[in-house]
Amino acid sequence: MASGSARRHSSFPGAPRLEAVPRATPIGLAALLLASIAAVIGGLVIGGAASAPLLLDPGPLVRWGLPIVTTVTNLAAAATIGSLVLACFAIPRDRPEFERVVSFAGVGAAAWTVATVASALLEFASLLGTPIRFDEAFGVGLWQFLTTTESGVAWATAAVLVALAAVVTAFTRSLWFLALAAILGGSALVAVSQLGHVAGTLDHNVAWSALFLHMLFAALWVGGLAALAIARAGIAASVDPAERGTRERTLAARYSSIALLAFVVVAGSGTVSAWLRIGGLDGLWTPYGALLAVKVAALVAIGVLGIIHRRWAIRRLPSRGAFWGIVVVELALMGVASGAAAALGATAPPVPPVPLGDSPAELLTGAPLPPPPSVERYLFGFEPDLIWLPLIIALAFFYLAGVRRLGRRGDRWPVLRTISWLSGLLVLAWITSGGINAYQDVLFSAHMLAHMVLGMLVPVLLVPGAPITLALRAIRKRDDGSRGPREWLLAIVHSPWFRLLGNPYVAAIIFVASLWVFYYTPVFRWATTTHLGHEWMILHFLLSGYLFVQALIGIDPAPNRPPYPVRLLLLLATMALHAFFGLALMTGTGLLLADWYGAMGWDLGTTALEDQQRAGGIAWSVGEIPTVALAIAVAVLWSRSDAREQRRSDRKADREGDAELEAYNRMLASRARRSDEPR
Repeated sequence: MASGSARRHSSFPGAPRLEAVPRATPIGLAALLLASIAAVIGGLVIGGAASAPLLLDPGPLVRWGLPIVTTVTNLAAAATIGSLVLACFAIPRDRPEFERVVSFAGVGAAAWTVATVASALLEFASLLGTPIRFDEAFGVGLWQFLTTTESGVAWATAAVLVALAAVVTAFTRSLWFLALAAILGGSALVAVSQLGHVAGTLDHNVAWSALFLHMLFAALWVGGLAALAIARAGIAASVDPAERGTRERTLAARYSSIALLAFVVVAGSGTVSAWLRIGGLDGLWTPYGALLAVKVAALVAIGVLGIIHRRWAIRRLPSRGAFWGIVVVELALMGVASGAAAALGATAPPVPPVPLGDSPAELLTGAPLPPPPSVERYLFGFEPDLIWLPLIIALAFFYLAGVRRLGRRGDRWPVLRTISWLSGLLVLAWITSGGINAYQDVLFSAHMLAHMVLGMLVPVLLVPGAPITLALRAIRKRDDGSRGPREWLLAIVHSPWFRLLGNPYVAAIIFVASLWVFYYTPVFRWATTTHLGHEWMILHFLLSGYLFVQALIGIDPAPNRPPYPVRLLLLLATMALHAFFGLALMTGTGLLLADWYGAMGWDLGTTALEDQQRAGGIAWSVGEIPTVALAIAVAVLWSRSDAREQRRSDRKADREGDAELEAYNRMLASRARRSDEPR
């Protein structure tokens, strides 16, 4: 508890003495805001981003207002997302601190909506090079900006998503809807992360992925700490000191786990983003490099304070100043980092924007064509996807950590399951970050190979790993009414949506229909020509294949798993439709996405149509190999099931002396006697 906190009595006799709202809470939030504004103003002065240009000066209001409003937008986004995640994962819903944190998220979402609209207005004025006006011409131009330009549509989309999150947060306390609000907030970050310096880098996809991860986990980190201070005020105002210490320690420890993950991701993604923009060590001696150094120093200091929290301060709660005094300093440093980040966004980086060449591939994709494909480049090349590569590493780490926890308490986990899971992750890493990733957007055959492996081979390897079963056995159960990872996993498994999507017939329909709907609708163009669509495509193919394979040979809990004969029929039906799709591509004479695949300018000795027909052969042949493996697995499981049933029947007969057989014989004898009786 912060020193100097006043005490008050409750309004009824005999009640314990309760503590008023700690002063550390408003002081910490004020430190966050003031440090952010001071840092962004200082950064604008150092970087010269607010200096008047020689031509098309939008005025000081726009030049200074845009970075400041960007800072407010970032802080409001953090308050929204961080608070919602902390409420959904760390606080029981029946506690007063839950209501305080969710209300804080609602205020953050409302402020985020207003700040996003203001950012769009200031961004338009800055691009136009004119002060904000309230005339018809300015309004018409603003509308065209929001509806026809890439950056304007991104700002408008973000504003709508955040407004929906604010409405959801204001009118419900359901954990499902609050999780939806957090997802809406994260989707808004997806939209705005495509703006700024990202568009001018050579590795556009890597830069976008790094910036998105940086923004999302920074929001979790900063907003979670602010929400922790808000929750502490609710705890101190509602319970006696004895219980207060337990609640504060539990909540702080849960936030500390989130903060540790956030720190690792923010540090890694920030390093990648910085390297792409400064281009080397020489870039550190520029105004951009100076602002970057301020931000890095603040993040390192916050990381040191986080270590102090985990190793020392949490155990001293609710002591005076041991924990919450550090929180105030940490919030101030987070404000410095946020303000420096906003100033960096307005400052020109040392690496100038990369001009596009005049080749067809560069005009279409923003990058030159990769070298001609070869087996060696496919197998051993490296083209990292910063969304999937960290996720795959995390999935491998937590799976092995779960196996280790089971082993430490004496439980055995089959080695083959671990090998299967890690093999699936290795193949997934190859598809998303290996050499084939460099060709997926420019060669139809490479795209189809990735599709078949994602939808067929990777799920066949991942499903036998039984990750849900392992998680339910390894993750500790909570007993305070909050939803941790184990509780959320159980809620998802027992949800109506999981019962619907996990139904074998629905999963089979999704798996097969996805082929036709994806390739013969505008979804194919979106997934091929945009990086966001590409990431969605990977997720969709992986999940649809996983649900289908899980329905056939899964070990994890699944709804309405059909008998083995029905499983084989489903598998044979999907094999036929899969083969028919491949044959349709092999024999087709019309080029899909002719203005994309047909305009790349490849000189490979084959036409784009021949490459598409080769893709059909891949769909027909490569896709059937895992299907045959599935059929064999279903047959083996069927045989084992019959053998287990026979053993159970034999054991029952041994116990009861073939009672069922004797009863059956007596029934036959009775019928025979009745048939012999005279009529």
